[in-house]
Amino acid sequence: MDKTASTPQALRRTNLKAVLEVMRDAGAMTGTDLIEATGLTRATVIAVCDDLIRRGWVRELEGERSSGTQKGRPARRFEFNASAGCVLGLDVGMATVTVMVAGLTGQMLGRAAERFSKTANESERRATIARTTDRALMEAGLPHSAVLAVGIGLSTAVDRHGNITKGLQLSEHFDIGLQTELWQEHGWPVLLENDANLAALGEHWRGVGAGVDDLAVMLAGERLGTGLIESGRLLHGSNGGAGEVGTLELVDGVGSQDGIARLARHWGTAALAEGKPTLIRDLVGPHTTRVSARFVFEAAAKDDPVAQEILERIGRRMARVISLLGTFLNPEMVVIGGAVSASATALLPTISAELPRLTGTPPRVAVSELGDAIVATGAVRLALTYVEDNALALTPAGAGQRARV
Repeated sequence: MDKTASTPQALRRTNLKAVLEVMRDAGAMTGTDLIEATGLTRATVIAVCDDLIRRGWVRELEGERSSGTQKGRPARRFEFNASAGCVLGLDVGMATVTVMVAGLTGQMLGRAAERFSKTANESERRATIARTTDRALMEAGLPHSAVLAVGIGLSTAVDRHGNITKGLQLSEHFDIGLQTELWQEHGWPVLLENDANLAALGEHWRGVGAGVDDLAVMLAGERLGTGLIESGRLLHGSNGGAGEVGTLELVDGVGSQDGIARLARHWGTAALAEGKPTLIRDLVGPHTTRVSARFVFEAAAKDDPVAQEILERIGRRMARVISLLGTFLNPEMVVIGGAVSASATALLPTISAELPRLTGTPPRVAVSELGDAIVATGAVRLALTYVEDNALALTPAGAGQRARV
C-alpha cells in the first residue's frame, strides 16, 4: 500500500477529530478559540468547521462583535450540535430491563423500565426490550432515527471485543440476538459489556469515583460482581473474566458469591425462624417468615440488636472480599454499587474497621450515589465513547446543513 497517498486523508480525519473533541466539551467558540485550543492554522480550522457543519456535528451561531466600535464582519462562532442525535444505555438483567436515552453531551432525556415475564422465551425477552426502548424514546420525544449507538450491560462475562463469552455463568440466558435480531430494521451499532464493567465506567464518569483512575466497583445486591479500572483503562482479562468473583467459596469467612441484599434476606429470615425477639418481626408482620433486606436495614437503623448483628456479619464478610481486591489489584478506591447502595452506607464503619487488619493496602471504600441507574449510566458512557470515536463514519440528524462561506 502507498502510505504517502493516504496521508492527506488521514491528516484531515485527525484534524476533524481534534476540533470535534474540543468543541464537544466547550460552549460556543470562535475560530481564534479553536486555533488556540488545537494549534491548527486558521485556514485549517475554518475548513474543518465548514466540513463538520455539513456533516451535522457542528452549528454556526450568529456572529457577535467584540465591541461597539469594531468594524467589518463579526467573528464566526461555532458550537457542538448536541441535538445531532442520541444514544441508548440499557441494563438487561435477569428480571428487568432499564433503558436510558441520553443526548450527545450525556444529558439524560428519557428512561423506562419493565419486568420480564418469568416464563419469557428469547423472542419474548427481545420484545420486552424493544417495547421498553420505544417507551424511553417516546418520553425523550425522539424518533428511532436519532439513535446513533446502543450500549447494553449484561450479567455475564463479555470479552474486550464485545462478545458474550460462551459457556460461562448465564451466557446462554443473554445470548438472545441483541446485536442481530433485536433492532435489525434500525441498523443501530449495538455494544455489549458486562454489567459490573459498565458500573465501573459509570462511576468513573459521573459517580463518586470520578477522576479515580485505579478503581473497583462492586455490584453487591443479589450476587457480587466487580468492574475494574486500572490507570483509567477498563480491564477485561483474556475472555472477559476480570473481576468475576465466582470462587469466593474458597475464601475463609466468605464462602459464596451472595451479595448484600441476599445475605440480609437470608440471615433475617433465619433469625425469625429461630424465634429471636427482633423488630424485624414487627416490620415483616405476623403471618410470614420471609424477610426483605429493606426490613433488616430499617430495624438496624432503629437500634435492633439482631438486625445490627446481621449487618456486622455482612460488613465483615464484605471487608474480606474488598481486602482481596486491595491485596491483588491495589485500587485506590472501591465503590459499592447497585440497587443496594442506598442502604450500604450502614456497612462502611465495619468495613473500614476490618480492612487494615486484612490487607496492607486497604483502599478507600465508598457507596455509589447512582443507585439502580449505575449500569445504564455506564452503558450510556460506552455508547457515547463509540460515537465520539466513530463520529466521522456516522450520519447525525440534521446532517447536510449548508455551511456559510
